[in-house]
Amino acid sequence: MKATRWRMKLFTGNANIELANEIAAYLGLPVGEAKVNRFSDGEISVAIDESVRGVDVFVVQPTCPPVNEHLMELLIMIDAFRRASAARINAVIPYYGYGRQDRKTKARDPITAKLVSNLIVEAGAQRVVAVDLHATQIQGFYDIPVDHLPGVPTIGEYFKSKDVTGEKAVVLSPDVGGVTRARDLGAKIGAPLAIVDKRRPLPNVSEVMNVIGDVKDKSVIITDDIIDTAGTICTAAEVMMDNGAKEVYGCCTHAVFSGPAIDRLAKAPFKEIVITNTIPLEQQKMLPNIKMLSIAPLVGEAILRIHEDLSVSKLFEI
Repeated sequence: MKATRWRMKLFTGNANIELANEIAAYLGLPVGEAKVNRFSDGEISVAIDESVRGVDVFVVQPTCPPVNEHLMELLIMIDAFRRASAARINAVIPYYGYGRQDRKTKARDPITAKLVSNLIVEAGAQRVVAVDLHATQIQGFYDIPVDHLPGVPTIGEYFKSKDVTGEKAVVLSPDVGGVTRARDLGAKIGAPLAIVDKRRPLPNVSEVMNVIGDVKDKSVIITDDIIDTAGTICTAAEVMMDNGAKEVYGCCTHAVFSGPAIDRLAKAPFKEIVITNTIPLEQQKMLPNIKMLSIAPLVGEAILRIHEDLSVSKLFEI
């Protein structure tokens, strides 16, 4: 490793402390001394209890539910580091809240993903590291470097370890928008691709129309970036079984699991539901067939490469 200009320190808010600890352990660093609390009126209080002057600071803070609370913690921490003369401030956002509001779909819609990017830059961030952005064009909302890390390598390695690979498996995209992600996972495990062509009559309501591809007697892996209310993926799983699939796996990078998600997943015909720990999962939501993978090695290695001015893209070449 070549010498670097700055020391590196890693800090976290309250969004996913366990993940931050895992990343710090991978890097061989302690988590920086910072207190993120609330004043009596509910406003966020941030105290950075060690010097960051001239330091390459990485703030690990997914903006997962409660999104507004965790977003404000991130913004206030970035502002604190900027005012404390940090050399560079890197916002590490494993889950990017408001990422689905990336364009106008009807008159007078906000583009909230762009608003969030403006806030992060204005607070003082000089780089963003994100995992599986819902819309890759969000990278273009920033005028600072954005390192976009896919979850496919982590999930693909897991399925290779289970020998759910090759022609005996099929990777299914639950909609046309997720085809690239499904194709990448298929390439990783050597499996063909299938697609569900669906329409969505109402928000959070999906209706499966047609299956494009052969799933009969195959191990079908349904992949998406986010499982939110789980309507789409559970309906797709039922359709796969109706079409003669041998078994069905569900997988995603971001397990939001809001509203009726857990009830739906518990009733759906999944052999296993594979997720990562970008979002902390409450114990009562941990179904017996849920397998959580750690994204910490991927994020930790990306942080190390950013700090050392090495290529990040080498991490996820198929």
